[in-house]
Amino acid sequence: MTTASYPAQRLDRDRAAILLVDHQVGLILGVEDPEKELLRRNVVAVAKIAKAYGLPVVITTSADGGPNGILLPEISAELPDAPVIRRPGEIDAFDNAEFAAAVKATGRDQLIVAGISTDVCVSFAAMSAVAAGYQVHAVLDASGTWNQLATKAAAARMEQAGVTLNNTVAVAAELQRDWREKGGQELAELFANYAIPFYGSLIPYVTPAA
Repeated sequence: MTTASYPAQRLDRDRAAILLVDHQVGLILGVEDPEKELLRRNVVAVAKIAKAYGLPVVITTSADGGPNGILLPEISAELPDAPVIRRPGEIDAFDNAEFAAAVKATGRDQLIVAGISTDVCVSFAAMSAVAAGYQVHAVLDASGTWNQLATKAAAARMEQAGVTLNNTVAVAAELQRDWREKGGQELAELFANYAIPFYGSLIPYVTPAA
């Protein structure tokens, strides 16, 4: 499903779900694009976006009892009730029947996908989701891989397959639509503390005195 007809097909709180794929402590050690701390902050921001807007989340890990390591503790802390599908071997998460069923069970047709690595676990899942009829946004700055060349190759392949390439701030803003709507305050704090920290320095200058 294409997102080319914005604003007709823009992200909607009542249609979107978030998929977090293989954000694991072992894998993040090898990430070079983006920088690890930027990736960590954006992953936390995406989890907080899910909480602020009440979006369903499906989490999956691969070989989390081995070298890939456990799920990032920050995700577990933010989303303690989200289902975690532990894949025994499937590289494309949608090849795992339990994961595919969990995504379908959300009842959402817009999927916001992030993970490690961008060129494998994110791109494969995103392209499979498009093929299954979902509208898919890949959040590149909440995903990571081993070098910029791998990111560029993955981005080109996903875009050709119909995946919308996106980033944390734009996803949040598209879901919010209007600062005056519910979630606006949470979004401002999320930007200031995680996604774009400079925003925290601006707030005192533009907030009227009580």
